Amino acid sequence: MDAAHFVLSSYIGYIWCFVRMFIKSPSGRQRFNVLGALNAITHELIMITNDSYINAYSFCELLWEIRGKYSKTDAPITLVLDNARYQKCNLVFYFARLMDIELLYLPTYSPNLNLIERLWKFVKKKCLYSKYYSDFEAFCQSISTCLSKTQTEHKKELNSLLRLNFQTFKKEQIINI
Repeated sequence: MDAAHFVLSSYIGYIWCFVRMFIKSPSGRQRFNVLGALNAITHELIMITNDSYINAYSFCELLWEIRGKYSKTDAPITLVLDNARYQKCNLVFYFARLMDIELLYLPTYSPNLNLIERLWKFVKKKCLYSKYYSDFEAFCQSISTCLSKTQTEHKKELNSLLRLNFQTFKKEQIINI
């Protein structure tokens, strides 16, 4: 689980040319925030979106959505998340306990261990790189549409991307020189 903050601005994909080119770019710094939880097995996405801020209240709203989605199952729910400040307050701890959801924090500075980071990269590639949006509503709609198609149109591509394989490092001997 993680939040992504998509900013309405230029995202240049690839550019190489002999002639100077001018690329349209939106003005402003409007943000479309997506707080999402990705099921590691089924790749189902539960998300909360807004254009203001992600905070402890929006995090609790997502916990509520997750509990509602999996209320019919007795399987324990464990959320793997980073160390964002809004995820580590008493309100969140209390609400998670109330919802019977375990919070498992990743080590600091390890986004490579968070599976949803791959989804955010996929969304940027599909919706933002080398694309121009004339207004904020079109920008938000494009991202929302892409995320709504994770189980349908993008399923095959995401199945290969969202695998549970992570880069590990062998313990190497350090030689002092």
